[in-house]
Parts: sequence; C-alpha cells; structure tokens
Amino acid sequence: MSKELKIIDVHSHFLLPCYLEGLHAIGVNPAKEDGFPSPTWSAEAHLEFMKEAGIDFSILSLSTPHIHYGDDAFAAALSRQINEETAQICKKYPKQFAFAACLPMPSVEDSLQEIRYAYDTLGAIGVKMASNSNGVYLGDPKMDPIMEELNLRKAVVTIHPSRPKQVPENVFTSGPAPLYEYIGDTTRAVLNMITNGTLEKFPDVKWIVPHCGSFLPFVIHRLVGISEVLIPKGLMEPVNVMENFQKLYFDIAGDALPVAFDTLLKVADPSHIMYGADYPYTPVPPIIRKQKMLLEHASMQPIKEAVFYKNAAQLYGLKL
Repeated sequence: MSKELKIIDVHSHFLLPCYLEGLHAIGVNPAKEDGFPSPTWSAEAHLEFMKEAGIDFSILSLSTPHIHYGDDAFAAALSRQINEETAQICKKYPKQFAFAACLPMPSVEDSLQEIRYAYDTLGAIGVKMASNSNGVYLGDPKMDPIMEELNLRKAVVTIHPSRPKQVPENVFTSGPAPLYEYIGDTTRAVLNMITNGTLEKFPDVKWIVPHCGSFLPFVIHRLVGISEVLIPKGLMEPVNVMENFQKLYFDIAGDALPVAFDTLLKVADPSHIMYGADYPYTPVPPIIRKQKMLLEHASMQPIKEAVFYKNAAQLYGLKL
C-alpha cells in the first residue's frame, strides 16, 4: 500500500474475551443475534492489518451486539471491564491505538459514571453509543443528562448501529442485520436526535454517523419537506433540519462506492467526512480493495488528505 499520505481509521473494532464471555453469560450469541459471523481479533493481528493497509492510527470502538439487555448492574460491570482492558491495549500501543469508551446505556447514572471514569482515568478520546440501547433511542429526552455531560466535555461520539428490538419476520433482512437494519436504525436514531432538538440543546457534542451517513443523504431533504408541512400545523417542534444536519460528521466505512460516497458529498461538508475500515468485521482483502478504489476515485482527489487524515486529526486533536 502506497504511503503517499497518513491514514486515520475512525471506524475500527475489537473483540475482547471478556466481551464475548459477558454476552455468553446472558445468553446472547452474536452470530445469531445479528445474523452475521463474529470474527476473531487480537491487537497483534490488528497491527498487522494496519501495516498491510497503510493505516497509521486506529480508533477502537465496540461493535454490536451491545451490552445492555435489561440488567443495569451487569452492563455497568461489563462496560467497566471492557473499557479498562481496551485502555491497557491503547497504553501498550499508544502510537497506533486510541479508544472510544463503551457505555452501559440506557442506564443514565451508570453511563455518567463510566464517562467520567473513561475520560478522567482511562484516557478515552471519545465515546461509542448504540443507535438504540435496549430499545431506547438516541434523542430520547431520558438520555439528556448523559448528553449534558458529553456536551461539557466537547465529546466526540461514534454512533454504532444496533438491531431494533422488533424486526419483520420471514424476510431476508430479518436475518443479516448489517444489510438493512443497521443502516435503518442509524438513520432512525439520527432523525430522532434532529427532530427532538438534541443537536441544538447539546451543540458541543460531535457526532460521527457511520457508513456514509446510512440512509440520511437519501432522506434528509424529505425531512426538510415534511417539516415544512408538520411544523406550521403544530405536529412537529420547530427545527432547522439542514442546519442540524450540517453539524454531523460521517465515516465512509462499508461499501462507499460506487454510489454512497458521491451521494454523501452532495449533502455533507467534505471537512466532516472521514475514513473507516470496519476491521475485523470486514475481512482484510475487501478492505484493501475498497481503500484502493477510494484513493483512486475522481471525486476523492481534491479532498483525499482531508478524508483520510486531516479531518480526523483535527476532530480528535491527534498529531501523528
């Protein structure tokens, strides 16, 4: 892989034994839950992948399934263990890894404690939040105390999709959640934040929406049109949809080409777009192939350094 530019990967995952054992303890099988095979992972394998892909720095975050299935105390304890063990990995490899802390949402008090501990003691540089946590979506007013704490810290929050609590049966998309439900649930969560005023109430939180913005580039102008009908009728709270949308950041993990990346460019500021590999859930050969296509893509050329390095470096305050 050519090293004509530095690369920061803002969408990268890990699978610790404590995480998998914790899910097993509450009867959650990741492959069955999301209809998608769980990969193996080690820090050493991740470093080898980064070398092969020319990635200089990766921001690690927990993928899915998420860790709260109704037991606040269990989720809090597991979240703490995951964050402590991830922090140790980042401490061992500080020039290659940093992490976004996982939270035991929707438990508010436990999440507040974990935010403080992760930032003040463990050195987290961001937070990972699920699109929905045990059925409670981002944008729900019950989560406002968490948002207030993150706002005070000017936190960078990575959204990761989650399977909704209910999905249609007897259709293909009810099986492999990454195909549709992940994208749909991310979109649902962000629309909920926009329409509930979360982005306006907590303007210093920086939100990263994965997978080229999911369905947002395709529906955001539809929300603009619908809001112009609903707001005057008192059926929706007043909100400037596009002004809120422009606050968001996006990663381009997944299948950005041939359609999604150029569609995202039509609605998003290029300074808010960042590279993501989605390792290890995407195998190495497709990652390398997709990265090469992106680096050579015509519309990427004037913004290549920004998307692959500068935007993430500025957002997270990184100097490589």
